[in-house]
Amino acid sequence: MATLFVADIHLSVQEPAITAGFLHFLQRQAVHADALYILGDLFEAWIGDDDPSPLHGEIAAALNALARHGVPCFFIHGNRDFLLGRDFAAASAMTLLPEEQLLTLYGRSLLVLHGDTLCTDDKAYQRYRRRVNQPWLRRLFLALPLRWRLRIAARMRAGSQRANNTKSETIMDVSQEAVIAALARHGTRWMIHGHTHRPAIHAVPTAEGRAHRAVLGAWHRQGSMIRVTAASVELIEFPFD
Repeated sequence: MATLFVADIHLSVQEPAITAGFLHFLQRQAVHADALYILGDLFEAWIGDDDPSPLHGEIAAALNALARHGVPCFFIHGNRDFLLGRDFAAASAMTLLPEEQLLTLYGRSLLVLHGDTLCTDDKAYQRYRRRVNQPWLRRLFLALPLRWRLRIAARMRAGSQRANNTKSETIMDVSQEAVIAALARHGTRWMIHGHTHRPAIHAVPTAEGRAHRAVLGAWHRQGSMIRVTAASVELIEFPFD
């Protein structure tokens, strides 16, 4: 018995090898799991559930097939696909979760989240995140014609890349204080997240004793998952095929 976690797959039509690797993962590994949790950035960008991209339909069908095999799938929004909505979730048979979710698996308590909220030293990003997550702004963006949304999303990605090129690696990583605060807020000693693309399992000293932070890798050239069983929490990297 095992529950699997992934994040930062960054699916796009420009990266067919990643898409093929993710589909292979669903068909060969996730199908044997108790459940699958996708912790954000499943897609490189998301401009609305009404985007008719064939890639979106292909992924929705594959996730729906996983659910029909008896493997439930849960999704937490990332910073790239925070606009993913109920229509796509329904087509995929995914359950949408809040930005922080406390789980109990095999007697172990775990906090799961995308991870960008932990990067509190990056003040500019946190201001941007608060701004784009305002409900009125989301509604306004989604009401725009699809072609306008495509242009806006492309400009925003380019701007984000330029900004990140000027930031230090330390600023773009999680804050230890934010990690400890989140663990304390939920009363747990285990956390799983993505976003930083720095796969590792870290020991976290807290006032209550040692805790752990498991970080998923991005799917650039290989897959990355965390496998939770009654006995262990493992970070596993694997080839796409």
